[in-house]
Amino acid sequence: MEIIDEKLIKQVTGQAEKSPRLRMNYNFHQSLDEKCHRFLNALLPGTVIAVHHHPTKDETFVILKGKVRVSIYNDEGEVIQSCIISQEEGNYGVNIPKNTWHGVESLEPSILLECKEGPFVEHEVDGILDLTIKQQKR
Repeated sequence: MEIIDEKLIKQVTGQAEKSPRLRMNYNFHQSLDEKCHRFLNALLPGTVIAVHHHPTKDETFVILKGKVRVSIYNDEGEVIQSCIISQEEGNYGVNIPKNTWHGVESLEPSILLECKEGPFVEHEVDGILDLTIKQQKR
């Protein structure tokens, strides 16, 4: 049994602090080929998970610590829904349906528990919209 405790959260957050991307995963799944991917994602302010979608996979985020903004986009790159998830806000997570454009922005040091179907397929990143300018205008 692996316990998700303050020691593990500090470990993953420390690794995120050393990462140029200001984020770090801690995988519970043993292989990228597994049918279910479960992991902690430590996100620090300044990191943004680029707008992307998973054509065949739902994705779930549950906040364990901190505050993040999750936004949904239409095919033109416009925000159509946005939600701040944090325990203090009372929004504990979101489920993103398959084939939905979405992005995540860290508003303070945060830990998400993420779950999505495996296996990891490299070509799915080809669907990323170039929304850098629109994200900055929000």
